[in-house]
Amino acid sequence: MCHHPPMTSETITADAAGTWTLGDLTVNRVGFGAMRLTGSAAFHLGAPSDRKRSIAVLRRAMELGVNHIDTAAFYFSSLRSANELINSALSPYSDDLVIVTKVGPFRDYSGEWATSARPDDLRGHVEENLRQLGRDHLDVVNLRRMRQDSIAEHFGALAELREEGLIRHLGVSDVEPRHLAEAQAIAPVVCVQNRFGLDSRNPGTNEILRICGEQGIAFVPFFAIAGEGGSHGATDGHDEEVLAVARAHGATPAQVRLAWTLAQGPHVLAIPGTGNPDHLAENIAAGALRLTDQERDMLDSLRQKAG
Repeated sequence: MCHHPPMTSETITADAAGTWTLGDLTVNRVGFGAMRLTGSAAFHLGAPSDRKRSIAVLRRAMELGVNHIDTAAFYFSSLRSANELINSALSPYSDDLVIVTKVGPFRDYSGEWATSARPDDLRGHVEENLRQLGRDHLDVVNLRRMRQDSIAEHFGALAELREEGLIRHLGVSDVEPRHLAEAQAIAPVVCVQNRFGLDSRNPGTNEILRICGEQGIAFVPFFAIAGEGGSHGATDGHDEEVLAVARAHGATPAQVRLAWTLAQGPHVLAIPGTGNPDHLAENIAAGALRLTDQERDMLDSLRQKAG
């Protein structure tokens, strides 16, 4: 395997992997996920983050060219709210910054998961995001499917808010191909967020990835680095194949996972999240990591072998 010069994270910006459009909004393919801003682990797990550090991470992300942030009103720890941190750090917002949020799940004031939103709750969820972010409209709102068989009623409620001008574009999350079709019969869909990465084994998501590519819809995987760790944080268990590619490029295993994800198609966007400024620079630099065909084949076969 040929060796490549080591990656220098500090100078690589978020446009290194190119751009894609969410409707009429152009974003760099490497963005930022806000889930980890609020604490050492997502939601009410772990310890609350240092506020100044979280704000510094957001501002550094902007310096490194990030113009796509993924967030939600239900991203909060006992002391921190991701949306409030974004508002404090970045408002007034630059014209090219695209903030994407999601609705569907719901947590009560104590942080415990409560009953998911009914269609008539969604206006309140959208307004809560607007209030926390200090915006008069949301760029993109994803409907997170909460195991319901049909998303038509929920998505229809969001489509009405789009007609009113509270939402610019709509997306869907945690869906099968049939749910995407169901949503598209109601209003345009600019992105799909599903769990996807080297560890994910869902054939339905492979199909969604393909459909999105054919239709020019952004595919935005979550937990691409975390793998089996999910909301608890990044996996420590790296296969020898991942480690070998990392060594060849002078990169980290997390960077290899992100590069593999981005290599799945030009319509694939990455939203790695972190509360650590060093990890932030590393994640963004992964957009410049180009895997050889041989390396991609090796990682693809690793995924199939485990599947």
